[in-house]
Amino acid sequence: MSKNRVEELEATVAELESTVEGLTDELVESKERIRVLEAELDTETPTRVPKRRTENADAADVEETQEAAPDEVAEATADADVEEDAAQDEAEDSGSDDIIVA
Repeated sequence: MSKNRVEELEATVAELESTVEGLTDELVESKERIRVLEAELDTETPTRVPKRRTENADAADVEETQEAAPDEVAEATADADVEEDAAQDEAEDSGSDDIIVA
């Protein structure tokens, strides 16, 4: 009986080894497909809208967008909050209680 048990274990090991090899192949293929898809996403996707032509088209292509400094972001946020509060105050003041004098 021990000989049958050894044969069963060897068969199980062989089956597991082939499963691991198959899964490894699938993993390698999946990684390659992911790399191809990521490369496609990284390239610029053409849009239906044509680019506008300007006199300084070459200069516009060379010019890069710069990030705002943290101080500038904080200042812009504060300005936007003040403008929003003012707009809300005006909306509250323009109710139906206004008296029009002609």
